[in-house]
Amino acid sequence: MNGKDYYIPAAAMAIALAFKLPALRYSWRDPLLRSVCALLTLAGAVFTFAAPPTIEAVNRWTGITNVSAPLVYCLITAFSASCLVLIVNWRGGPPERTRRTSRRWILGYSAVIVLLVVLFLLGETPVERLRDFDTYYANTPYIGPMIATYLLAHHVAAVVMVAMCWRWSLQVRGWLRAGLMIIVCGYLFNLSYDAAKMSAVVARWTGHDLDHLSTFVAPPLASVGALISAIGFVLPLVYQRLSDNWEIWTTYRRLGTLWQEVQISAPEGTPCVRMSWWSAAELRVIQRESDIHDGFLHLGPYFDKDRRDGAYAHARADGADEETARAVADAAMVAAAVRARTADPEGKVIGAVEESFLDTPDGPRDLLRISHALRHSPVVEAVRRQTAASGGGRPV
Repeated sequence: MNGKDYYIPAAAMAIALAFKLPALRYSWRDPLLRSVCALLTLAGAVFTFAAPPTIEAVNRWTGITNVSAPLVYCLITAFSASCLVLIVNWRGGPPERTRRTSRRWILGYSAVIVLLVVLFLLGETPVERLRDFDTYYANTPYIGPMIATYLLAHHVAAVVMVAMCWRWSLQVRGWLRAGLMIIVCGYLFNLSYDAAKMSAVVARWTGHDLDHLSTFVAPPLASVGALISAIGFVLPLVYQRLSDNWEIWTTYRRLGTLWQEVQISAPEGTPCVRMSWWSAAELRVIQRESDIHDGFLHLGPYFDKDRRDGAYAHARADGADEETARAVADAAMVAAAVRARTADPEGKVIGAVEESFLDTPDGPRDLLRISHALRHSPVVEAVRRQTAASGGGRPV
């Protein structure tokens, strides 16, 4: 593998991280989001510093022969810990237990990182090796154990990840299960990487030469495994985000009928709040709900409880359930109030006793159901025709 084979995955991780950083700025206390950002950062760092050109540059800048080796090993170890912590936070559970488990993995792998640094400082690596450090120094005092330590730590993390994700995938469905299965596939490549590296190192210990497994076979396996695993981590999170956005935009669209219906109730000269095209969907929904509530307040003097009770009775007689009948009744009252307000342009009815609309014994009104009833209910349409025939006035 040449430099670009490492830098392209690193760039992909950096782009994914760039999309996550704005969310981290506002939700930095979210352990799941922090874990995702840590994983993407460490994955990008591993690819960047494991590239032969970077290895050579770091060795030259520091003036320490082969200092890139423990640096890359420490990054791989930290990345392994970040994967375990992400899975722990992703799966959730009691917060205290989640924090305790995450802390244990972090402390355990931090100890491994310290051990790697100590072993490198105790050993000697006078000959710079850009691609075959593992096998070249496999039999060197302190350096050989350092290599074995990082491989063992990586292997333990891979085995635990496969076991955790596989067991969890049997308990869930949908995109989450797909993501977990993709992670398992990615870590099977990581296990193959471990097998290739360990085989080459053990071969050196026994006087044989399988260096090609470490030099030429293992790096592509690690690259493919990391990319597949990253897809598995990101896919369910992206799907959940898209699903949430779709639901929010659907809510915004479904409220449109009710929002347009009550616009007529706004007094002349009322300023219209215009949202910029880049405004968040959540903010748009909040603004639309606020406009609807303001419209209800202006329509209050024209609300007719008898009209609502009559519509409710008709809806129940037609077989509607309780919630649907309430929504139809409220929609009919709104439709009648709008026409009554239109028939009273000078606002002569203003000052009459307002009907309480938003607060009811059963809780807040379901604006989505009311909006749907305004558009589709035959009872509401009948009320519209009746109020149009009577000139929009309230029935006596």
